[in-house]
Amino acid sequence: MKPALSFRYAPKPENWQQFPHGDYIQSEIERKLTPWLSRIFGYHLLKLGNLSGLTDTSACCIKHQVCVAPNSDYAGVIADIDELPFFEHSVDACLLSHCLEYYSDPHHILREAHRTLIPGGYIIISGFNPLSACGLAHLLPFSRQKLPWSGRFFTPARVKDWLHLLGFEVLEDERFIFSSLARGKRLSRFDAWQRFCKQYLKPTGSVYLIVARKRVTPLTPIKPKWHARPQFNPAVKAGLRSSIKHSSVEAKK
Repeated sequence: MKPALSFRYAPKPENWQQFPHGDYIQSEIERKLTPWLSRIFGYHLLKLGNLSGLTDTSACCIKHQVCVAPNSDYAGVIADIDELPFFEHSVDACLLSHCLEYYSDPHHILREAHRTLIPGGYIIISGFNPLSACGLAHLLPFSRQKLPWSGRFFTPARVKDWLHLLGFEVLEDERFIFSSLARGKRLSRFDAWQRFCKQYLKPTGSVYLIVARKRVTPLTPIKPKWHARPQFNPAVKAGLRSSIKHSSVEAKK
C-alpha cells in the first residue's frame, strides 16, 4: 500500500462551484446526509474545510456548528484542519466534505478528528471514488491540473481501513452520482445509465459518503488477589522446641 503522505501541491477548492456540476454534487451530498444528521446529538459540530462549511447541516440537532478552515471569510475558526486548536474529547461530530484529497497528510487529519471527538462521536466523510467514471478521468493528463482531478483520490476501502485502525466503527458506506462529472455534459442525459449503475454497479459511484462512530472500549481494572500471610506465632514455635528437647532427653535416659 502506498503511503498517504504527499508533498505535491494540490489547490484546495474554496466553493462547490469550482467543481464541474458542483451544485449538483452539493445537493446530492446534503440529501444523503440528512437522515444521518437527525441521529446525531450533542453540543458541538465541527465542519472541516471550506466545502464542509458550505454544506447545509441545518437538519442536525446540534446548534453550535463551527467551520474550521485556513483561509475563509465564513469560517468560525481560522486554523489548519490537520492541527485543530481544540481540547481532546470536546467535539460531538466532525464533517469532512472532500478534504482528504487536497491535503498532504490525510491520515493525520483523521487522527486529529479522532482526538477531538468524544467517545461515541460521529465522523462523516465524503470524497471522490477513484474506481469510477470520475476516477478514470483522473488518469487523463490534461485533467490533472483541474479540479476535482488535481487532488489524490483514495478508495473508500482505504479510508475505511484508516478509520478501523483509529478505532472507528463504520456505519455507512454509500456510493452515488454515476458520471464522469466532465464539464459541458448534462447529467440528465444519462438518467437511464445512472439507474442501471445504481442497481447493478453500485460500488462504481463517483462520490462516496462514509459515516463512522468512535468506539472506545473501557478498561476494567483487575484487582490483584492479595493473599494474607500467616502470622508468626512464637508460642507455638517455643512449645514445639520444648517438646522436641523433652523427647530427646527421654531418649537419652
